[in-house]
Amino acid sequence: MRTAANIKSLLAELDHCVADDLEDQDLDFKRWNVKSRNSAVKVVVEMAVCMANGGGGTVVFGVADRIQGRDRSILGVPPEIDSNLLVKAVYDQTDPKITPVFEDLAVSEGTGRLLLMQIHPGMPPYTDSAGRGTIRIAKDCMPLTGTLRRKIGIETGETDYTAEPVAKVDAALLSAAALEALRNQARKERAPDDLIGLSDAELLATLGLIRRGKLTRAALLLAGAEDAIGEYLPGHNWTFLQMTSDTDYGVREDRISALPLSIQRIEDLLAPFNAITTYRQGLFHFEYHTWPEIAVREALMNAFCHADLRIAGPVMVKLYSDRLEISNNGGFIAGITPENILHHQPAARNPLLVEALTRLRLVNRSNLGINRMYSALLIEGKDPPHIREIGESVLVGFPKRDLNAAFRLFVAEESEYGRSLGVDELLLLRYLLLHPEVDTGTAAALCQRSEPEIRERLSGMESAGYVEHGGKGRGAYWCIQPDLYNRLAESGQGDTRRRIDWEAAKTRVLSILMERARRSEPGLSNKDIRQITRFDRNQARRLIRELMRENADLQQVGERRWARYEHINARKH
Repeated sequence: MRTAANIKSLLAELDHCVADDLEDQDLDFKRWNVKSRNSAVKVVVEMAVCMANGGGGTVVFGVADRIQGRDRSILGVPPEIDSNLLVKAVYDQTDPKITPVFEDLAVSEGTGRLLLMQIHPGMPPYTDSAGRGTIRIAKDCMPLTGTLRRKIGIETGETDYTAEPVAKVDAALLSAAALEALRNQARKERAPDDLIGLSDAELLATLGLIRRGKLTRAALLLAGAEDAIGEYLPGHNWTFLQMTSDTDYGVREDRISALPLSIQRIEDLLAPFNAITTYRQGLFHFEYHTWPEIAVREALMNAFCHADLRIAGPVMVKLYSDRLEISNNGGFIAGITPENILHHQPAARNPLLVEALTRLRLVNRSNLGINRMYSALLIEGKDPPHIREIGESVLVGFPKRDLNAAFRLFVAEESEYGRSLGVDELLLLRYLLLHPEVDTGTAAALCQRSEPEIRERLSGMESAGYVEHGGKGRGAYWCIQPDLYNRLAESGQGDTRRRIDWEAAKTRVLSILMERARRSEPGLSNKDIRQITRFDRNQARRLIRELMRENADLQQVGERRWARYEHINARKH
């Protein structure tokens, strides 16, 4: 949920964007219907249900979300609207009951009053008293369909498929090999010795995998024999394909096996293709795989742990000549998306299974697995994983990239000096090795942070001597410190258009504008400038602004997408 101070700071952005651009999973802006109080109250109830089903959030009433300009978009809420009556209306018209918290926010525009409705997370699904409901997904309130109701059940743990007891405890249903593999993998992760040392039955019971004297599906997933898994978990299996083209494969293996044996076997199948390279530099001695083992392990654990076992279909591992892809059935839950996965609160599709693996230290409940995956690739100067949701499945892709030895050495040396680089810093440095600079909005999207958070990160990187900045306010930008760039950028890597070429780009654009004016041809649009300089939209906009400040002969003709830039005196010469 957002505080009043946070909302107040966001309102300042309305001169540059519409309120809809500021909305998020936990934030919505709504115009207050001054013509019909009943209609206005209906919207309040609908938004309370939507936010409650989406994990809670803040609704700001009194702001038109499609109008730019603070003076025009902030309309306000009539002063006679009693928030206590709104609380009662929401409570009376929802099932289960929702009790919102309302807060006034004073503004200088409109009626002078905005109304903030805070909805705390609860236990969905919620509907209105007629049984209608929506759920917040990203920035929209979507109908609460049967599929979404099932997802809510999964997210709240009410329908944990892996927690269901399915068979009496019987050694014949268990695999000794799977249990030993489970212990060995847990031992490597330094799980407690007193836990690993328990007998098979005691271990499963202590992990909560035996209920009412029966083995749960989670127990069979971790330690079951193949026949038992096939009978009680028909949706669990995996396929490995070493692709020779997009349609043909060389090596193929299809198996039904317990999770620790599955991970072990897939890693064995990958080993011949995951070459090891040794790099020595002074005191440092690096051995690295094409795909870091820790990143592959985290991706495999995520795929098996978060697979929807009700859907028939394997965890799929496809090895191409230029990439590795790992996918599983079952889309994201709890509002997680590829755009927020780095920092979203973790959510488990199969809570009992994840809880057992957490106690064995084979997965991390604090969402560190995704960060480890990113970090393992980025510290070697490689691309981060590509994570996509395709229908009701999730795919993690690892592009095949060579080690940037200079970058790896830099990270190691910084660590030696007590300056450990986090995922944010690694992402930003990787980006700046490939692009001349980064603006605040691009950096925030890249790191999945808010703009105030990313400004703080960039400020810290500037203090550490990694980056330098120019511009002010919304026009601020950062570029990598030149000496560091020269150290880190290997042959063939990086963008040759460093900031040192900025003046050259301005000179070229000005020359073209003058030539076109002499020929009585139209000037250049932002798109034209981007094509000439290969800058992005914001860089092209800033370049032309600087040129116009420096050259009184330049002027803008037209507005927004139709804007062009002309040299007005070149025709005279």
